[in-house]
Amino acid sequence: MRQRKLHVLHRPATDGNGHPPLVFVHGGYIHSGCWDLNFLPHFNQLGYHCHALDLSGHGASEGRDDLHRYDIDHYAGDVAQVVDSLPNPPVLIGHSMGALVVQRYLEKGKAAGVVMMAPVPTTGLAAASIQLNARQPDFLVEAARAVRGKYTDKTIKVMRETYFSPDVTHEEFTAFKPLVQDESTTAITEMMALSWRPPQRSRPKIPALVMGGEKDAIFPSNLLHFTASGWNAETFVIPRAGHMIMMEPHWTVAAEKIENWLARRLGPRLAAAA
Repeated sequence: MRQRKLHVLHRPATDGNGHPPLVFVHGGYIHSGCWDLNFLPHFNQLGYHCHALDLSGHGASEGRDDLHRYDIDHYAGDVAQVVDSLPNPPVLIGHSMGALVVQRYLEKGKAAGVVMMAPVPTTGLAAASIQLNARQPDFLVEAARAVRGKYTDKTIKVMRETYFSPDVTHEEFTAFKPLVQDESTTAITEMMALSWRPPQRSRPKIPALVMGGEKDAIFPSNLLHFTASGWNAETFVIPRAGHMIMMEPHWTVAAEKIENWLARRLGPRLAAAA
């Protein structure tokens, strides 16, 4: 698979403190800027070298004209390209579609650990889409407007209620609006039928954390255990949070959980290697 020119937000820490690097992978219909408001500066200040990539055809990465050709394997190849450039195996932190992408990468690649935030359910998008359309029958129409940057009052209402908790502020939602973009129809089609594709290799035995928002309207938190069981992962539900966990008012709860999990699960390994 041909390597593409990827845009990556690199946030090197002043003192790495022996921490593994963190690689952040965004979800569908958005780009790496979703991590830059809260998560990247937070973990960078804790001494983690942080890297957030724009998947092919997203943000400032190459391939926008070919976006609809890309599937999950293409995106997993993007992750491999970034990981291969790092001196040590990273902890992968993927959100929504990005959580699926890091799982696909791990069928062949290596990592020190993995965090899956609001992951695409193991059953795929079909059932979740039916439930979402029942709650928000105007979502597809308004999401198409948001992708084009044509926000109306109704678009704002529907997108806020779908992607965020009721606690989101005007400023937080305003920061989200310019991040929204089109997504690959090939990747979306693949995720619709995800249950038909089992993992191609056994999953690596690495520390894993699965988390989601209590108020997630896209992937309900009661589906998290299906993903977690396949990875023998810890599961955590963030009270009152919606789908866009890293941009929610409750992002600090998620970040603290990840921070404590990293220290508990990887801290002893790092100490032993020192």
